Amino acid sequence: MASTREIRRRIKSVANIEQVTRAMEAVAASRMRRAQQMVTAARPFAEKASDVLHYIARLPVVEADLGELMTPRPVRKGCVVLVSGDRGLAGGFNASVIRKGQQEVAALRAEEADVCAIAVGRKGRDWFQRYDPIIHAEFMGIPDSPTRSDIAAITRVVIDDFRAGEFDEVRLVYTDFVNTLVQTPTVVKLLPVEPAEPSMPMAPDYIFEPDPQTVLERAIFEFTEVQILQAIYESLASEHSARMVAMRNASEAAQELLEELNLRFNKARQEGITSELMDIVGGVSALEQAV
Repeated sequence: MASTREIRRRIKSVANIEQVTRAMEAVAASRMRRAQQMVTAARPFAEKASDVLHYIARLPVVEADLGELMTPRPVRKGCVVLVSGDRGLAGGFNASVIRKGQQEVAALRAEEADVCAIAVGRKGRDWFQRYDPIIHAEFMGIPDSPTRSDIAAITRVVIDDFRAGEFDEVRLVYTDFVNTLVQTPTVVKLLPVEPAEPSMPMAPDYIFEPDPQTVLERAIFEFTEVQILQAIYESLASEHSARMVAMRNASEAAQELLEELNLRFNKARQEGITSELMDIVGGVSALEQAV
């Protein structure tokens, strides 16, 4: 059995770890609440923006320039936009979304298409660099409360390079926030924009000023930006929730280990005391026999 000094050292180490995990749990819980508020506030608008974007694709005024973003074409090269975290210690959050991104890459390759990746987050970037170096662009350091200006560069790369023919299809992979305990890796086809279902009623033709191309091009950029921003909101809420749960589990595990170590420490101390008493009794008996 380990000595009391070794057990005491382990108890101190585990107690320090528990203190850190408790603090990280509190920080993650605070960030999670803010992220949940952002998700719930932005989700209705993002859903409606997606509906409008698919509606625009059915408008008869969508012509040559916009047709590049609306018209499907043979997928010779696909692009996977992977939204992951910048930090670890979040349970299976990063591993799950990276696995989903890997599946999309494999699916595109199964269709005999080349693949590139746009990594949003350091963990996804690191995985691609280590195992599948197909990175087309990378974006890290997204703040906890991102705005459209923080992700405008991502949208510009996606749209401009899609138009330039760098890739023929864009799939957005992120983690959808369901609740504190459930986060689901999700895939959304970002480009080309698919028209709404034929059953969806269409309004009469609109009059556009200054012209349809100018108005619709801006609308498509804005609504695509909203889809990417909402995916990042969902991912942030999922990451903070996963980290809070992981740190809570770590704190509970540390507490259980402390109880076990304290029990072992008490047993070791009791054995030491008993051994010392036996030595004293043996010494006294030896003295008495000598006398």
